[in-house]
This record gives sequence, C-alpha cells and structure tokens, in this order.
Amino acid sequence: MGKIKIGKGQKLYEEAKKVIPGGTQLLSKRPEMFLPDLWPVYYSKAKGCKIWDLDGKEYYDVSYMGIGANVLGYANDEVDEAAQEAIKNGGMCTLNAPEEVYLTQELLKLHPWAGGIRYAKAGGEAMALAVRIARAYTKKDIILFCGYHGWHDWYLAANLSNKAALDDQHIPGLDPLGVPSELAGTNLPFHYNMIKEFEALIKKHDGKIAAVVMEPVRNDYPKDGFLEKIRAVTQEKGIVLVFDEITAGFRLCAGGSHRVLGVEPDMAVFAKAMTNGYPLSAIIGRKDVMEAAQGTFISSTFYTERIAFAATLRSVQLYQKYHVWEKQSEYGEMVQTGWKDAARKVGIEIEVGGILPLGHFTIFGDESPLVYKTFFVQEMLKRGYIASNAFYTSYAHDPKMIHTYLENVEQVFCQIAEAQKEGKKVENLLQGPVCHSGFGRLN
Repeated sequence: MGKIKIGKGQKLYEEAKKVIPGGTQLLSKRPEMFLPDLWPVYYSKAKGCKIWDLDGKEYYDVSYMGIGANVLGYANDEVDEAAQEAIKNGGMCTLNAPEEVYLTQELLKLHPWAGGIRYAKAGGEAMALAVRIARAYTKKDIILFCGYHGWHDWYLAANLSNKAALDDQHIPGLDPLGVPSELAGTNLPFHYNMIKEFEALIKKHDGKIAAVVMEPVRNDYPKDGFLEKIRAVTQEKGIVLVFDEITAGFRLCAGGSHRVLGVEPDMAVFAKAMTNGYPLSAIIGRKDVMEAAQGTFISSTFYTERIAFAATLRSVQLYQKYHVWEKQSEYGEMVQTGWKDAARKVGIEIEVGGILPLGHFTIFGDESPLVYKTFFVQEMLKRGYIASNAFYTSYAHDPKMIHTYLENVEQVFCQIAEAQKEGKKVENLLQGPVCHSGFGRLN
C-alpha cells in the first residue's frame, strides 16, 4: 500500500522533544508507543470516532478514544453545548458553580452506599486524595495496592523497598527518583485474584494498614469470591477499601464496575470515563470516611471551575439516557470475536484479553510481540485507522464501521501469516523502529 509520508505532525513532534521533556504530557500518547517516527502525533479536529491530523488526513480511531476519556465519542454535541453554556456564563467566579452540587446529587443517586464526594481534576491526583483521606480517617500509614494508580509519591514509593514492586503493575524497571526515601514500606503490592498473597500482607502488617487500593476489574474478572473476601477482611479490620474506577467505571454500567460485581467499597474514584473529555475526577465515599477530608487540607482554585462540572453532569445524564454501556459491550464483543476469527482464518496465534469495552490482543510468533504490534499499527494507519493492539469502544462507533475495520484487520493479519510461512522477518517490513513497550498493563 505504499509508504507512510512524513507529515506536519511528525515534524512538530521533533520540535516538541527539544522543549518538552518526554515530548508530551502523557506516556500513553507518546508516538513511540505506537509507530516511532511515523505516527501522526497531533490532531487538528476530532468528531465522533474520527480524527483529522495536521495535514487534514482523516482516520477512524479504533484504539483508545482519548485514552479512554471519550465514551460518548469526540466532541459530543450535547456535552459540548453544556460546556459552551458554562463558558458563556463565566467558567470561573468568586462564588461557586451550582453544577458542582447537581453533579454530586446525580452521582450519589448512582451510588446510594456513599454519602459524600470531593472533586479534583485528574485521575492520578484523585487517587492521591483518596489515599490521603483514608490515612486521615484511619490514622494509619500503610497502603496495600493492586494494579496501576497514577504517578504520585504514595504509589511510586512501592519501588523504594523493592525495585521490582511495580514491574508487573505499572512499568518494569521504574526508578522512583524524587520520591522521599522515608516513604519506603508504606505502599505494598499484591496481585489480582491472588487472595493468599493479600492475606499474607494483612497478617504481616495487621493494625498498621490504612487502605486497600485496587481496580475491581480490569483484564480479568474476579475469581473464587476474590472481591468478597477482600471486602470481608477490610470490614473486619477497619481498613478503607478504595476502588479505582477511573478506567473501568462507566464501561459496564452507569457508575462503577463494582455495581455489576456486587461489592461496595468505602471509596470509589472516577475520572476520564465519566467526563467525555473534560478534566474532572470524583472521590466518592461513605459519609464518615469522607468527613475525614475536613481534618486534612485539600483545596485548589481550579477544583471549582464550572465548565468541567457542567460537561460531566451532561455526560453522566446522557450515558444513562442512551444506555451507552450496552453499546460498549456489544461493540466490544464484535471486536474481540472478530480478532479471534481473523487470526484463526489466516493461521496466526493471538491472545485476546480485557473486559468487552476494553479489549486488547497480543500476536505471537518467532519475533517479539512488539514487532507484530508495530507492523499492525503501521499497516492499519495506511488504511486510515488510528489503531493499536487495543480497542476501547464508544457510543460513536457503529457496527458497519467495526465490520469494515475487522476486514482490514484480517488483511493485516494475513500479511503477517504470509511472512511467517515464507520465513520472512516481519521486522524487515517496518518503515521505522519497533515501538516501545510502555505500560506493563494497558492504561
């Protein structure tokens, strides 16, 4: 299909790397994670599930949809109208925005177990606030965690006492530079569905644990009453159970995945999946736990700006109105089944994982999975798709588009299969370097 031409986006990124450490603010958006030297990098416009790059070329986003932030689709008219109305009437003021109260009331309807909410701007800082509140409430220090929960000191401290603590939770080989050494031993990992590992930590640190922080579901569903057992232990010991719903929330239902799984936490944290692209995060908790926020200091001017409250309120309402979770799962099943069928048909080995709205696959063979991923991204980009080895479904996708996408997936899988049969190296078919590995688990 010819070669990918270097465009304005790639050239601008070269300039960005000279003045922005890392090139961009989010690891998951670095071009090196997808197609080094050839990724479009920047967008001029996004609408529905389409993206236009700086050269005006149009693509379908069949990857992360704003890194999971746009469950309704890009530039949703109804959400953006609410934001525009807030802008017109003043996005910031000495007085408070009433939408803050309206959104709180809406979220508490979805979470009747809870009695209070505090807000921040991003998922990582919301997790830091949740940990602060849990420590303030229990007057204890140690956090047990499972999975990825942001970049702040409380989390990265895990690697101070064990350099490999975050290897299979976040990023392998991460050096916690800048994290105070005194935090060593305050944050200890366990692994999903490994209840014995969790119980051993509880026994070893009994009486010192402030909170258990975890995603209720991610790549795998809980087995053998995993969540129920954790809930029982935390209740018995007076430990705050914090569910990180930043990514999984508003995927399986209106609200958190814990509503589907049937286990209520003491605190739940939401962010991108509820806002449709606007910067807001919510720490929802039981009333007595959340009251501890009054005893510590949590305050910021832009936690009160109006635009994100108005947009998020409308987003949450629309998510319920259109039963968006049903489409997310329907499309996710189409995609995951399509991946498996295409691989089986052409004769390559793949492994598919993730809950239906957050699916991903890995291709196996004689070469590194990263080689196959890079080739897949490269060939799909030629066909007009912003693709990766993951697909986050949204309300803006549709069956016809997904069907065409899967036809193209099969064609690229066939190219890989032909190379394997002919003994050719897929790496030799790349126009640039192999992509970086990035997260140990998908962001």
